[in-house]
Amino acid sequence: MAKHIKMEQKGDIALEVRDLRIYFFTRQGIGKAVDGVNFSLPRTKTLGLVGESGCGKTLTALAILGLVPKPVCRIVGGQILFNGEDLLKKSKVEMRRYRGRYISMILQDPMTALNPVFTIGEQVMEPMRIHQNLQKNRLKAKAIEMLKLLHIPVAESRLGSYPHEFSGGMRQRVVGAVSLSCNPELIIADEPTTSLDVTIQAQYLRLLREIQKSRGLSIIFITHDFGIIERMCDWVAVMYAGRVVEMATTEELFQEPIHPYTQALLNSVPIIGPGPKKRLYAIEGQPPSIYKPLQGCSFAPRCPSVMDQCWLEYPPVTVMRFGHTSSCWKLSETHIHTHNEN
Repeated sequence: MAKHIKMEQKGDIALEVRDLRIYFFTRQGIGKAVDGVNFSLPRTKTLGLVGESGCGKTLTALAILGLVPKPVCRIVGGQILFNGEDLLKKSKVEMRRYRGRYISMILQDPMTALNPVFTIGEQVMEPMRIHQNLQKNRLKAKAIEMLKLLHIPVAESRLGSYPHEFSGGMRQRVVGAVSLSCNPELIIADEPTTSLDVTIQAQYLRLLREIQKSRGLSIIFITHDFGIIERMCDWVAVMYAGRVVEMATTEELFQEPIHPYTQALLNSVPIIGPGPKKRLYAIEGQPPSIYKPLQGCSFAPRCPSVMDQCWLEYPPVTVMRFGHTSSCWKLSETHIHTHNEN
């Protein structure tokens, strides 16, 4: 197993994912969807997971919650340490106690995340009924309090409403209220602003930031949008083909990206402003199939800096400076802290 690189002192880490491996077992064969993911989340901070679709971001999040789609999908190795306890060793009953109470998830599409046949009030109250055993009157008062926290107007009269009676932005706030209702320590936000327009998106992100500061939340933010990464995240883990290829503070990643894939992603972001117009950069090719992983670096077929060594062996994790790591053969051999990750 690869040695894990911590970003903070051990006591300040809310979540550690160590050498996580999640495979699909189908008629096509064994698909290595997540193949040795490592990262840490400092307490009260936000870690962004970024990368192309299919790189393993959401599957990693589902593994943290114990919700990988079994039996076709299985966690075959690794550790997920939450406050020092390995969640992969928890039983189904124990994980039900964790979900909603200590770890919650804000899903991408609020219309499918919310049940259309139950009222908003019933869905906000359900986690509190399960985890906090509150009585009816207290449940209602707490539900109203949560809707107000998410800036939903006339909250008292909206408890009896159904999801289809809310706008997209309001539904996303309701999903946030459900996730925050039991005051969890960790929130996983899986592209929660994808279905929102730019104005509502900005309001929602600002609100989420305010709640994080007031409640001391740790957040994992999954997104394709580097604008959101820059605004919301303290740390960034760039994922490609089931692995983390680069990890750094947000500021450092934007100022000095190391891995060719990270550089290509940032070059793909359109620049709006004065000056000559340039053709939008696109990364050539496609990510490799999870059923036919490459022997060497998974980015080699698309990399402009590919070398012979890249086709033979997956590159080691190199520490560029405290907390900034990358897996690429082009990095200088003068860096002294190198850990194999095969």
